[in-house]
Amino acid sequence: MLGIAAAVLFFIAFLINAADIATNDVLSSTNFMLIGLAVLALHVAGIGNGWGGRGRGRRR
Repeated sequence: MLGIAAAVLFFIAFLINAADIATNDVLSSTNFMLIGLAVLALHVAGIGNGWGGRGRGRRR
């Protein structure tokens, strides 16, 4: 899920940069890209993937 969120943030950053949209300092394309990188790092680290440690099979 975080990978999809990162892709959406990268796409928004691309649109702001490609369309040369004038935004304030908070909503700049660089900030969207950095937030996307942080979300992507969380995804790669395994946070927010939806799989619990106990749900991987039955133990008898």
